[in-house]
Amino acid sequence: MSACPTPLCTHSISTRLSRKLALFTMLVLGLLFALAWGMVKMLLVDRNAQDLGARCELIRDVVALEARQGGEAAVVARLRADARMRGGTQLVIWRADGSLLYADGDVGTATRAMSVHTQTRDFRIDTPGVAGGSVRASYTVDYERDVALGTRWAWILVGVTLAAGALVAAGTRWHVRRGLGPLRDLAAQTRAISARSLDQRLSLADPAEELLPWIEQFNALMDRLQRAMAQLEAFNADVAHELRTPLATLIGQTELALSREREVDALRETLVSNLEEMQRMRALVNDMLFLSQADRGAAARRGGPVSLAALARQVSEFHEATLEDAGLALRIDGDAEVAVDEPLFKRALSNLLGNATRFAARGSTVVVSIAPDEPGQVRVAVENAGAGIAPDHLPRLFDRFFRVDESRCCDDAQHHGLGLAIVAAIARMHAGHTLAESAAGTTRVGFTLATR
Repeated sequence: MSACPTPLCTHSISTRLSRKLALFTMLVLGLLFALAWGMVKMLLVDRNAQDLGARCELIRDVVALEARQGGEAAVVARLRADARMRGGTQLVIWRADGSLLYADGDVGTATRAMSVHTQTRDFRIDTPGVAGGSVRASYTVDYERDVALGTRWAWILVGVTLAAGALVAAGTRWHVRRGLGPLRDLAAQTRAISARSLDQRLSLADPAEELLPWIEQFNALMDRLQRAMAQLEAFNADVAHELRTPLATLIGQTELALSREREVDALRETLVSNLEEMQRMRALVNDMLFLSQADRGAAARRGGPVSLAALARQVSEFHEATLEDAGLALRIDGDAEVAVDEPLFKRALSNLLGNATRFAARGSTVVVSIAPDEPGQVRVAVENAGAGIAPDHLPRLFDRFFRVDESRCCDDAQHHGLGLAIVAAIARMHAGHTLAESAAGTTRVGFTLATR
């Protein structure tokens, strides 16, 4: 089972960051202090060894001098006189035969109370005035004070490390919470955006460099969403408008047929008319479904490379009768071998030819041109001579249900304004784009295809 009590586990950035920085600070300071303490300890050990050596040399000099001047009695007397000055130490001297000559501490004993933190050095002293000519000495120094001082400093360093970690954690938490203030402002602005206020955009008086890409991307997303909502509303209105007429026709004709007894031929005529309206509605619904799939990111199913000119000739055969009735000729210029979705390519080119056939001047030639475009793209365009298209209409030429001028086509009732929108969708499915030009009585409409 999950340890998180809520459906969506969250955490505080300031708390997590402050903890991590505090741990990092304590780790770094702990390592530095441990290194420094170890080095100091090594220096103290070396210093104590030098101090012990110097003390032993002093004792050797004193014992040798007293032995030369007064013999064994003078040595013992001098060592007893100096015993008080040797606090925290213990000196023991044996004669050459191994008998005890002198020992710090109680009379007749060779021990003095010492801690476990001691250093001992054994050495021999030449004593001309003492039996055997030399003595053996053992000098022990208690360094408990140095150890206690080192322990106190170790605890001080530990305390400093913990205090530094706590200060870093508190300071980081405060600074991060203050630095996250712009994010709280952005969250408040985001909450204020609703379906009725899609025109609102995020902004900060003093935006951080790291937040600028997020703000720009979010505002760009809102721009796309606003355009999509506007297109959706317009699309819904256009669909309702397009379906209202055939539905009204169907209802009216059906009500009229049911208003009184009708002959079989009259009923058949009504049914034929209704069938035509329903077929038109079906074509509209199918086109809407195709555009919806394209908007959801459907991609073209490309096959092997084919000749686009050959596909164009196949489409032209389908339009041959229509072109002949309109008094038009057809010419195909250029070719390219491209892997395309053949049914989709034919559908797009068929829509372009149908559009050009309706608007071309009688007796002119419709030209299908196939040529390389920008790198990695092939351009397919259909050109016709006739009445031009106003420049302000060209950007909307591929919008759904957009008609430049219904009076330009005598048979517009059979076309619901989705043909060029489908061309644009097929171009997107092939990673291409649309193009439209109209000048000097010549109109060129087409699209591009990615070659791979």
